This record gives sequence, structure tokens and C-alpha cells, in this order.
Amino acid sequence: MPENLKLYEAVMLLALCEEKGTMNGAYVEYATAGAIAAELLMLKRIKVEHDNKEKVAVVDDSSTGDSLLDEALTMISESKRQRKLKDWVQKLGGIKDLKHKVAHMLATDGIVEAEKVKVLWLFKRRVYPEVTPEPEQQLRQKMRHVVLSDNDEIEPRIAIAVALANSAKLLPQVFSKQELKDHKQRIKQLESGELVSKAAKEAVQAIEAAVMIAAIMPAITAATVTSSPSSC
Repeated sequence: MPENLKLYEAVMLLALCEEKGTMNGAYVEYATAGAIAAELLMLKRIKVEHDNKEKVAVVDDSSTGDSLLDEALTMISESKRQRKLKDWVQKLGGIKDLKHKVAHMLATDGIVEAEKVKVLWLFKRRVYPEVTPEPEQQLRQKMRHVVLSDNDEIEPRIAIAVALANSAKLLPQVFSKQELKDHKQRIKQLESGELVSKAAKEAVQAIEAAVMIAAIMPAITAATVTSSPSSC
């Protein structure tokens, strides 16, 4: 994973069309929410209580230094009742302007540029064309390496990035149809957490929750897909 790039930023980089700056992919909100939950799990700020009906508990509610992670952590810590991970992924996916908040973080880091363009001369649309391609190029290269090689030494965050991209149907942005077909089993292993550490495997639960939410909410597809998932 490129240095300092959060998992939810990796999802957004893959979802943004480099030149147009429009958002691509299905259920990006839930992949982003899954990424936020995965970050909090890996930071040991939350945990899944396996002896308490798989409910999520807060371990440390101090600031993470990241505004979006802190917003999510506050939502969880201030909740009047505990919820399962899939329920939190659904709620975090509903954070107002979630995708745009992430895109603006990328803009702050100088990776994309935040712009407003007129559509049909009637209204303005927020777009985020890429201005510094190196972080996404590095991300794609590392994702390709972990999927196309048989190396068991896998960077946990890259494995999780692959699983997140798959949940949002963004892998066709990185791999050809033939590559996805030939390495289907490898991708399944990465999704299930078979090839990563125990700590990272727990974070994979957040991705599984994102996939589950996406599967049971097909009606929101039209609202979350701004263009074809496989092209910009």
C-alpha cells in the first residue's frame, strides 16, 4: 500500500475515473464503510465480541488523528446499543457525503483536484480528476502482484484492498477478464483472510459485512453507480 494511504482512500482512488474525476463502481459507500471498519479493527479501536453474539465493542475511543475514522468511532462509542459489524457497515455507509469526504481528503493530499462542472447547464456535479497518478499506480501494481503471484508473503493491507475492491466490483479496473477468471481462487483466498495474519483476518470480517449489505440492498444500485463498473 502506498505510504499513508488509508484503505478507504484506496477504494476511492480505484472508484474515481482518472481524467473525468467521476465516481465509478457499485456500492462504493459500503466498500468505503467496510474499509473504515477494517481500519478501526486493525488499529484495535474496536473489536468483535465473539462471546456476545458478534457485537462490536469499543476498545479505545481516543482520537485516531483521522477525521473520518474519528467520526465513525464516535458513532460507535456513543451508540445506545451494541450492533453487529454488518449493521455498523450499513450505518457508516450512510454517513452524509461519505464518498465526497474521502475524495476531498485525496484532494487535500494533492492526489486529485476537487472541481465542480455543469451538467446540461442545469446543475453542478462534483468531480475529482487525478493530478498525481503515482499513488494509484503503486496501489494497482501491488494489487496485481499479490493476485497474480503465488507468493505467500502478503502485505495485509493490500490483501484487504483487493477484497474491498472486489466487494465494490472495482477489480475490472485493475485486471483483465481473463486474469480475473484465471485467478478466481486466489482472490477468494484473499477475501476469506486465508493468506493473512489473525489480526488482518478479523478486519476481513468488515469486508464480508460490506458484501452482505450490498447483496441485500440491490435497490440502491442506481443511486450508487454513476457509470459502468468496468470502464471510465
